Amino acid sequence: MNDIIIFTASYVYLASIATTAAYFFYLKGRARRRFVRLSVFALPLSYLTGLLAGFLYYDPRPFVVLHIVPLFSHVADNGFPSDHALLMGTLAAIVTAFNTRLGVFLWILAVAVGAARVLAHVHHTIDILASFGIAIAVTTAADALLKRAAHPGI
Repeated sequence: MNDIIIFTASYVYLASIATTAAYFFYLKGRARRRFVRLSVFALPLSYLTGLLAGFLYYDPRPFVVLHIVPLFSHVADNGFPSDHALLMGTLAAIVTAFNTRLGVFLWILAVAVGAARVLAHVHHTIDILASFGIAIAVTTAADALLKRAAHPGI
């Protein structure tokens, strides 16, 4: 079971990146341009919001607090928010804006990775949930602003 947790926590995020990239190549015309615009805004804003959140709130990693060995080696720094969950949540939120079914698949992967990172003792649940919240809020705001910029009279 530990091997599954380690694999999921360490490598499944790559499937999310690959799926998002494949979906980008599937899109054509206006949809592809909108996807690029949303990605160009949402990904860096999500990352910067995560950095700000990490400066405002410090959450030592579970293996530090509990004085245990995590399932895989990790730096004993601030675990808030989770970078893996932030990236996967932002990708899932972007894709969900275009394709709900594929977005749900990416959210399932994101939740699996988040759960595995909690089970591996490298994150607390709040680190994962905060990352998902940031991803959803930033992507939703970026999408709304881009739509408003494209149609200023609406």
